[in-house]
Amino acid sequence: MNHHVLVPLGLALLTGFLVPWLVVRARWAQQVPRLALAVWAACGAGFAAAAALLPAQLVLSGESSHRLADMLFTFRPPTPGQILHLDGRERFAFSLSLLVLSLPAAAFVRRLTRARRVRVRHAGVLRLVGRYDPALRATVLDDDRPAVYCLPGRSRRVVVSSGAVHTLTPAQLAAALAHERAHIAGRHHLLVAAAEAFAAVFPRLPLARHGGSAVPLLLEMAADDRALRRCTRDALATALYALASGRAPRSAFAAGGPSAALRMRRILTPHSAGHPVLRGLLTIAAAALAMAPLIVACCSFPQ
Repeated sequence: MNHHVLVPLGLALLTGFLVPWLVVRARWAQQVPRLALAVWAACGAGFAAAAALLPAQLVLSGESSHRLADMLFTFRPPTPGQILHLDGRERFAFSLSLLVLSLPAAAFVRRLTRARRVRVRHAGVLRLVGRYDPALRATVLDDDRPAVYCLPGRSRRVVVSSGAVHTLTPAQLAAALAHERAHIAGRHHLLVAAAEAFAAVFPRLPLARHGGSAVPLLLEMAADDRALRRCTRDALATALYALASGRAPRSAFAAGGPSAALRMRRILTPHSAGHPVLRGLLTIAAAALAMAPLIVACCSFPQ
């Protein structure tokens, strides 16, 4: 067997199985959600790259396989001229890699398109039944149930029910609005679509299974942290409590929801960010070091 297969195989096992298993059990992930989200995103990109390289390395000859490995390790992408002068086997390997990459990419585009269609329809309804409040910089919807949510993407807007305006104090309402604007500013709908795409293409993969549930929760926590730059912990926690039973349409981010209780406990239990960040970086470094022997072996023993 071509020994260059070991690197994409090891990378696939690392990013698709080992790191997700470690992160989903790590306490630091919820304490520093942005770092955890970066790990999930890196795992998704790494697994996609490994899944694309694996069939290519199985098909390529020893000389071509080693040349591809050298390009990867030295970060030298092939030039257009090199791609045009590929032989038959190399073109077949290149086509296989593109085919594998196209599966999650197509699923990602489908999720984005479907969610955008839903948001556009809902935005059209809001233009008819809602009214824009310049003081809140949000659309107010007549509904006695307290709810605050946002529509990200091109139809971006924050929506507040009249029940939330009457129930929440000004500080609580400002905290809820800051939380929703954090979702819009962070383009969180892209990560949700990516997690859903991976779950659709690789349903049994731990990266997809665990990431599908972990990423939305981490995005809510990241939005909470950004909102806390503009409001107090008490204001945000009590706003979440009041909005916990609120409902939002599909493809929207709601300030309340089923994760409200967990997030309230997290907000009201301050922690030091230093140690969680250090533990997270150590996890990433340990995972990276696990690939070092394979890379050294592939560089040391050309065919």
